[in-house]
Amino acid sequence: MQKQRPKHLDLSKIRLPVPGIVSILHRISGVALFFSLPLLIYLLSGSLSSADAFDSYRAVVAHPLVKLILIGLLWGFLHHAAAGIRFLLLDIHKGLELQTARATAKMVLAVSLSLTAIIGGILW
Repeated sequence: MQKQRPKHLDLSKIRLPVPGIVSILHRISGVALFFSLPLLIYLLSGSLSSADAFDSYRAVVAHPLVKLILIGLLWGFLHHAAAGIRFLLLDIHKGLELQTARATAKMVLAVSLSLTAIIGGILW
């Protein structure tokens, strides 16, 4: 007897558990950080070249849209770091129980969002 499988997946009806969301966001944040490295290295090298260049780069970073992008990258870094620590603990078989895995996934989201709000608020 063959199972009836769906002919297509309706992505709007699929509900991932919190650990699945954390895992996908970990991958997305890693890709975003990887592709933002050339921009961040360019900004760093340009700001270190001279005092005039530093002032011009500071003016660019002061723009609200650039600040939002940098705060998004800050969240990506913090989420990637927190989720990476969680995954390292899972690799050594700590926190594999269902309740613990869900709690640590929620903790990753809470820590990354709260640290982003605190650090982003200070830097804004």
